[in-house]
Amino acid sequence: MNQTQKPKLFRLGEKALVLDCTSLTGAESELTIQSKIWCLSARCHESDDFEDIVPGNNNLTLFLKSNKQVPFWYNQLLQLWHKTSIQHKPGTLIKIPVIYGGEYGPDLMNVAEHNQIQPEEVIAIHSSIQYQVLFLGFQPGFPYLSGLDKRLFTPRLATPRLSIPAGSVGIGGEQTGIYPAQSPGGWQLIGRSFTPLFDQTQAQPSLLSPGDTVQFIPAESLDEIEDKYSGLNL
Repeated sequence: MNQTQKPKLFRLGEKALVLDCTSLTGAESELTIQSKIWCLSARCHESDDFEDIVPGNNNLTLFLKSNKQVPFWYNQLLQLWHKTSIQHKPGTLIKIPVIYGGEYGPDLMNVAEHNQIQPEEVIAIHSSIQYQVLFLGFQPGFPYLSGLDKRLFTPRLATPRLSIPAGSVGIGGEQTGIYPAQSPGGWQLIGRSFTPLFDQTQAQPSLLSPGDTVQFIPAESLDEIEDKYSGLNL
């Protein structure tokens, strides 16, 4: 990464700092920037100064325990950014069965028509890619995935739904993702997974972590998922 380029840094309230890397996206790939955010986040976790450390899409938000620590970290963060080298640690490949279309994917035809292809092509393209988990957000365990094929880019719904079932797989603009829990949302729904993504009773509540890879596996029915894929990620 070009050392003359640097992210923006600003305060958020009395005890938080935000490292904004949006200005770097024209010169570096999204995955490269995100990888450096993960590495910097890991370095900050070595300190006991933070209440929470939240990697986001092209940004890192750091919540400090005391506002007295803000000046030190304001001066330190940009230095750490330039000193932090990207470490490409292989994440886990998670295969997630999806039932595409029908009642589980009511917007599959919308995506096909918008991109002037057949619904079967949408399924084939969407399930042929191994997606990188960039970060988790919006709701616990919700993965923002990079790698969506340009042939599937589709704008969000003009009017968001008030309720989307848990496990819904959607496309929103240039990204694809999975809703871990029932919630409102405006993404185009092309299918549904029945793989639990978040369980707060577990020591590691989220199935996915930043850096993991996701592969969607087309399935015809719940019976097929139970028969063929029930132990896929065990």
